[in-house]
Amino acid sequence: MNIKTTIIHGLKVVFLTLSLFVIFSIASLAVGLTNLSQTPDQMDAIVAAMLVVFAFQATVISYPIIRSRWTGWRLVVTIIFIFYGVMTFLSQIETVVFLKYLVDIVPAEMIPMLFTQGVIIAALFSPLAVLIHGKMKGREESSEPNLRLIMPWTEWVWKLILIAVIYVVIYFSFGRFVFMPLAGEAYYTFYTNLQLPTWILPFQMVRGIIWVALALPVIRMMKGEWWEAGLAVALLFSVLMGSLLLLPNPYMPDSIRIAHFVEISSSNFVFGWIVVWLLNRHHDSLRDLFQQSKRPYQ
Repeated sequence: MNIKTTIIHGLKVVFLTLSLFVIFSIASLAVGLTNLSQTPDQMDAIVAAMLVVFAFQATVISYPIIRSRWTGWRLVVTIIFIFYGVMTFLSQIETVVFLKYLVDIVPAEMIPMLFTQGVIIAALFSPLAVLIHGKMKGREESSEPNLRLIMPWTEWVWKLILIAVIYVVIYFSFGRFVFMPLAGEAYYTFYTNLQLPTWILPFQMVRGIIWVALALPVIRMMKGEWWEAGLAVALLFSVLMGSLLLLPNPYMPDSIRIAHFVEISSSNFVFGWIVVWLLNRHHDSLRDLFQQSKRPYQ
């Protein structure tokens, strides 16, 4: 990529950042998620934080669009699916599950507003991003056969089970060894009454499978080597969900919010890489997973 192309992409990302700010504001007004009680100085700080967050999001969304084999509405629908799925659905379903424990922190009436806000943002921003990057028109690239994700159903089954287990291990490990130490005493104060239900393990395994569903179109649509899809998925998982925690909110103390940001960003990045690496490799059995570990990536 030459300097001119890099500058053009950078300007497009700046435009998409400002557009995302406007779209977010429109969506918040539409669903009633506005708070005008801040002082001018507080509003300036919030706006600055929002622009940083939206710049991160616009950047990570732009990367798979630019490197996509797909074009037009097929690509638009894919970006809507990924953007809404990561930024809203997967984060808010956990809030719904734990709502009875967090009802004093997060008002129950806010949940439908957050889901609706996410739909509006994804639906407005995704076609704009595809259009700005020149992918709304044009033929899809098919100069070479796309063999990604082609594998026997038996291989799909054991890989999905393994990924679900890996997600649970990463989820609890990063919570215990990253989030809790960073949060310190604030953890015990904020989550005083939190008790994990007995079904938390299968619930998180299902979330792991949903994460895979969001990764599949990215893996399938991207050009280049496998690591490009790996980087795209890792950044989408990490930035789209984690960056929201950079925004101050009245429901979470800063110490808890920043600790969650580090935990979620790092764990999702690692998990995204693992998902793409494992699904990109071809194995006939679990034994092959270890036998081929030192061979070149396919």
